[in-house]
Amino acid sequence: MTVTEAPNVQTRSDLAWAISIGGIVTVSFTIFVVFAWYFSATLFLVFAGILLGVALNALTQLAGRVMGGPHPLRLALVCVVLAAMLGGLLYLGGATIASQARTLSGTLKSQVVSVKTYLEQHGVDTSYFDFNSILSDASKDETKDTAAPEIPGTVTPSTAPIPRTSNLPSAGTIASSGGAIVTQTLKILLGTVGAVGNFFIVLFLGLAFAAQPSVYRSGLLRLTPKRRRGPVTIVVDRISDTLQRWLIAQMITMVAVGGVTWIGLKLIGIPSAFILGVQAGLLAFIPTVGAILGGLIVVLASLASGWIAGASAFVLFMAVHALESYILTPILQRQALDIPPATLFAFQITLGVVFGVWGLALALPVLAIVKVVIDFLREDENEAAAA
Repeated sequence: MTVTEAPNVQTRSDLAWAISIGGIVTVSFTIFVVFAWYFSATLFLVFAGILLGVALNALTQLAGRVMGGPHPLRLALVCVVLAAMLGGLLYLGGATIASQARTLSGTLKSQVVSVKTYLEQHGVDTSYFDFNSILSDASKDETKDTAAPEIPGTVTPSTAPIPRTSNLPSAGTIASSGGAIVTQTLKILLGTVGAVGNFFIVLFLGLAFAAQPSVYRSGLLRLTPKRRRGPVTIVVDRISDTLQRWLIAQMITMVAVGGVTWIGLKLIGIPSAFILGVQAGLLAFIPTVGAILGGLIVVLASLASGWIAGASAFVLFMAVHALESYILTPILQRQALDIPPATLFAFQITLGVVFGVWGLALALPVLAIVKVVIDFLREDENEAAAA
């Protein structure tokens, strides 16, 4: 081999190595995307458990600033306080929540029907919206409500006895009816078991992560090579700190939004004020989209009490939104997240379309993690350029 051929061989070897590494990375990324696509619900469920663990760990650290004691004792105290608050809420307002939820459901259905009728009367085509299920449910409710009461001792023409040759259903009718009942029962049972199972999975993961956060942190760091362990440690600690500060600020915002909405609607005189305040507080966890959806529900429910009540509810929604956007969020989250609203909204819509409700609800913490990683990489590049 001549001297001029040696660099060519080395160049070809480097090119082949780069192509091989690029192919492996491309295939690995494709496999990861396919895996994430098919098992997105499970991955988001695990991520929700991690977020719960981060929130419990943050509350435990706050309790450590007030009182001493080991981490397990403080975590147990935090869990007992949260369980007592939830149990007290359900004990004091459980019946109110259930009754107001039924009332709110019927009110929203009737208001949607009214909006559809109003739009069609003014030449707006509503065929693009799926109103069929709502209209059918509303018509059933109206049929039940407007049914004539039966008076004992009287026989109406519709209920007069009619002679029939046979009043026993056929075997096929009985079999089909029984099969339909069994199918609907199984659907309800499976849906209930799935929802309860997901709740306990998130709860178990959150408690497990919060009980021993250092164990899982050390295990994650052991998976990285030693030469990259230092930067990965910095990124993991920044992600944990960012999520903790954001979750604490978000919980305070949710309580404030729910309380102000409840008190404001109570003063206006809206019947379902408590359940509307609860849903407004829960939807405050989802930035932008949650506020819009919560305000829409509040205004629709308030329109049943008249236009003045609806307008007052709209003014209340704007005031609560201003309180959240211009006071609570800048004060509580100025050091937690710094994400432009348009970027966040676009990311929310993308994840919502691709992954459904899970993607919409958890878009902000996912984007926060991505932002922390990008900021660290930019800092590393700037330091390398300066050196």
